[in-house]
Amino acid sequence: MAGGAFVDTAGGKQYPGKLTLYVVFTCVVASTGGLIFGYDIGISGGVTSMDPFLLKFFPEVYRQKQAASKSNQYCQYDNQLLQAFTSSLYLAALVASFFASTVTRVLGRKWSMLAGGFTFLVGAALNGAAQNVAMLIVGRMLLGVGIGFANQSVPVYLSEMAPAHLRGMLNIGFQLMITIGILAAELINYGTNKIKGGHGWRVSLALAAVPAVIITVGALFLPDTPNSLMERGHPEASRRMLRRIRGTDDIGEEYADLVAAREISKQVQHPWRNILMRKYRAQLTMAVLIPFFQQVSGINVINFYAPVLFETLGFRGDASLLSSVMTGGVLVLGSVVSMFTVDRLGRRKLFLQGGAQMLVSQIAVGTLIAVRFGTSGVGEMPRGYAAAVVLFICVYVAGFVWSWGALGWLVPSEIFPLEIRSAGQSITVSVNMFFTFVIAQAFLTMLCHMKFGLFYFFAGWVVVMTTFVAFFLPETKNVPMEEMVLVWKGHWFWSRFIGDADDIHAGVSVIAST
Repeated sequence: MAGGAFVDTAGGKQYPGKLTLYVVFTCVVASTGGLIFGYDIGISGGVTSMDPFLLKFFPEVYRQKQAASKSNQYCQYDNQLLQAFTSSLYLAALVASFFASTVTRVLGRKWSMLAGGFTFLVGAALNGAAQNVAMLIVGRMLLGVGIGFANQSVPVYLSEMAPAHLRGMLNIGFQLMITIGILAAELINYGTNKIKGGHGWRVSLALAAVPAVIITVGALFLPDTPNSLMERGHPEASRRMLRRIRGTDDIGEEYADLVAAREISKQVQHPWRNILMRKYRAQLTMAVLIPFFQQVSGINVINFYAPVLFETLGFRGDASLLSSVMTGGVLVLGSVVSMFTVDRLGRRKLFLQGGAQMLVSQIAVGTLIAVRFGTSGVGEMPRGYAAAVVLFICVYVAGFVWSWGALGWLVPSEIFPLEIRSAGQSITVSVNMFFTFVIAQAFLTMLCHMKFGLFYFFAGWVVVMTTFVAFFLPETKNVPMEEMVLVWKGHWFWSRFIGDADDIHAGVSVIAST
């Protein structure tokens, strides 16, 4: 055979080339966009458990907290305004992701990252200087705009730069940076809580500027992806960039597929309308259900409110913050595991194994809480029970991070054809942010009313989402993005939505040459 692509066992092509240092550098820099998302996730729960912060902005919650030891501990943090402090960010991110879609498509992925980092920086400054709840909420909304832009562009950038056989590992760099941001925030909260004078919360909120500066400056040095350059009408620049990132001159087959994808893309004047077409039914379904399932798994109960949750269960002061640091450490380790297994084991195996692990852990945590607090919410958590709760929460977090945590961003970013990619990723981010907002706004109230049953509620959703993956998500490892239509065409269910003419941009599935 002459040089070119070959067919792998997944039904897609593998192009010539290697993992170059240039690709590693650009993917590491782009992945730092996850730091802003992770830092905010980790910082909000710790700050809302600090007494000086509550006294200044939410005195009613502070009074509830002081009286909780003699009453229903499930309800000590139940306050809509306090939940709005956390959730407002994600509502802003939802709206911003729609604008980010246009920026990403018209100007390129790097400028969307730059806009996200800068806006997040402004929000961090406003939060650190906040004097009232209004300033807090406005600052949080600016943070949300930044996250909406970064989450829309970074996963797509990573998937487009990476060689197909390493796309999973490099894309999960985004999830790794999210978890590093969470751990850093929880360590900072643990330290700032000890600052005398009650201003530690200001330091925690203001330090969000650090990851914002990292991604803002880093984005200035990033090149555009070959896919983006081709999409925006720069074929020669796309060819040069493709040659550089693959480390070979033998790019003819991959470049030809990019050209074909561009020709299809030029015919699409309204990607938001086209994504509703029958032939994109599988991708649209995944863009909606994967981020939805990611949020109803219950992970943000831990991510947002870990210190609050641990205090509700009887962990006081530094103990609640330290316990959340432990879960943050597990998030980082789990992300590393996912990076080095996703391209070997595949997406489906990690989804299914992680789902089983999450299910067992949720049931165990709910049962332990039920035994000690019942439905009254009055009780104590002995040291042995407390250790068991922390252990099972860590097991749950590990299962999530190497399955739905990492793959919830990876899979949607790799399945869309070029002509609807920006719109598809925008839908993914918007659905994710909407249900993140719902969970963040409702969790403390749900905990108050559903009590330990809340953990069984999330366990039920884990059953549903794991079953969905088992039947409806095909394996996408090792398949080039412009060949992904072959995966759906070979699936027992989704193939009924795709006709023979719908894979024209993918090229011929078997390359025969002499």
